[in-house]
Amino acid sequence: MKALLHTQVSPYSASLDHLFGCRSLARSRSLVFISCPIDYHGRLIRRMPSLIVRATALSSTLTDELGITDAEIRNPSVSSSYRSQKLPKPNQTVADAQARVCTGPTQTRPLTEEHAFKVLDTILRSVKGELENEEQVSKAQMGAFFAAMTIRANSFPEATQWSEGERHAMIRFWPQLVRALPPDVIFLADPEGSIMGAGNSIGPLYSGNGTTEMRLVGALREILAGGHLGYEEVQGVLKEVLPLKFEDEISAGVSQSLLSAFLIGQRMNRETDRELKAYCLAFDDELGTPPIADVRSLTHYGEPYDGNTRYFRSTLFVAAVRSCYNESCLLHGVEWMPPKGGVTEEQMLKYMGANTSLSVLQAKELLEAEEVGFAYISLREARPSLYSLIGLREHIKKRPPLATTEKVQQLVRARGREAIVTGFYHEGFEEPMLMLMKRRGVHSGLVIKGEEGALSMTTRVRSASVSKGLPVNYCSGFRSVNIESAVEVDGVSRQNFSLEVNAEDYGFEPTDTPRTDRSVSKNIELGLEALHGQKGPAYDRIVLNAGMIDHLLGCEGAEDISMALDRAREAIDSGRALKRLLNYIKISRKLQ
Repeated sequence: MKALLHTQVSPYSASLDHLFGCRSLARSRSLVFISCPIDYHGRLIRRMPSLIVRATALSSTLTDELGITDAEIRNPSVSSSYRSQKLPKPNQTVADAQARVCTGPTQTRPLTEEHAFKVLDTILRSVKGELENEEQVSKAQMGAFFAAMTIRANSFPEATQWSEGERHAMIRFWPQLVRALPPDVIFLADPEGSIMGAGNSIGPLYSGNGTTEMRLVGALREILAGGHLGYEEVQGVLKEVLPLKFEDEISAGVSQSLLSAFLIGQRMNRETDRELKAYCLAFDDELGTPPIADVRSLTHYGEPYDGNTRYFRSTLFVAAVRSCYNESCLLHGVEWMPPKGGVTEEQMLKYMGANTSLSVLQAKELLEAEEVGFAYISLREARPSLYSLIGLREHIKKRPPLATTEKVQQLVRARGREAIVTGFYHEGFEEPMLMLMKRRGVHSGLVIKGEEGALSMTTRVRSASVSKGLPVNYCSGFRSVNIESAVEVDGVSRQNFSLEVNAEDYGFEPTDTPRTDRSVSKNIELGLEALHGQKGPAYDRIVLNAGMIDHLLGCEGAEDISMALDRAREAIDSGRALKRLLNYIKISRKLQ
């Protein structure tokens, strides 16, 4: 196997071998990783090089001998390569249409007649069995598409209702579709028998198969009419249908067309606070009561689970910095998530050789460890039911309510202060997320409009041409005045704030955010160079986010912004932040 692997390392490769004491590089079928003990003496830390390890493509002869298909050979440095090969891919023609219509009342872009004809023809040929493999349209896709069309017809404003082209296409295809589509999809397309005209009794009479599906159908009748559900109703549906087994057309007694319609329909109708709270809290007790870490301060980081596709994602390195002065940090997410399928913390940690399958109890150990102080938990380990939806979410195409609520998690609690930080992109979601944080009972909460909807602030200058919506680096949040009473849901004295952070005001030179363009290794390289003390945009971004978040959350010792920023710089320049990251990799590997 060694003969099959060719590696390329940075100009500092000799120092890298010295630092890690590397004996060998091992390659799994899908990933190159470091398999060596870590030595983190101070003198070696200061010579920490950039880490770049890549695998070249195997020859066709060798792949045949090993029984490895081309599809199984992945470049582990590209985020899209982390998508599971077991997940069936959605039909691209229908997915493109979903991107236009499965969205909100002001964002929807009606289809042209040519596009609508193409989509409906594709669906018809799929249900007739004329398409194969990846060309097939899944029931989840049909459910999301027809639910979106129904909601638009029933409740959207005129500008985003059906176009004339869509009407012409539906008139042309509906007589054939109603004979070919399964009853659950016909129900979603015309639940009251009023959208497509007379002659359809299937939708009005449809009740589902089994008690679980009947409950879901009842909820969908309200959603498809543009209405909303109660807290208990949403939670009841979610707990009955999850976890989902994507390889089955019907899982937990529910058709995937109905479940996908439920998820995207609530997002299109703009979820109420009670609906968001139901999604946020539904599976808090899935694995029992969260453990309590013996730390004086804990920040829960809620980065968008679908990652970054363009810019440097700095949160992992910020966590290493803040842990140096007892601001413990808990990150959570997944290895890969649609719709963006970008670079995630789990990809970076896995690429560097860390254990990314930690339980919540093991994460608690790392938070409490004096030489670490931060941890990452995968949704796979902490919320199996929600993790089971990844494949379905790809076929929905657009983000469901979970994309908002999953960022506001408390997978481990703390004996001391707790705070939650999340990112957002679309204006209007900042207040619901702060509401969820207050519902969690944390002492401080912060939402940041970072680049790509992430939570990282940037040092770049705001473009003069940007005038619509909230600017990048806009922050909104709250701090509890009385720490002891912050666990109460109501009646808590809080200091609310909102501001736009201008990095130049704090001495940072304006710089563009480093591009990574889905490269996991490039993101790691930038972060490690910064933690090694190399000054530049990545270094400044880490310092800005560590210091400013300390200040905005009201952390001890960060009352003065300049002192907070200097504290972050010292954690990097002393080598302590880098040592913490290396400690995490080493210790997490021992927690099997």
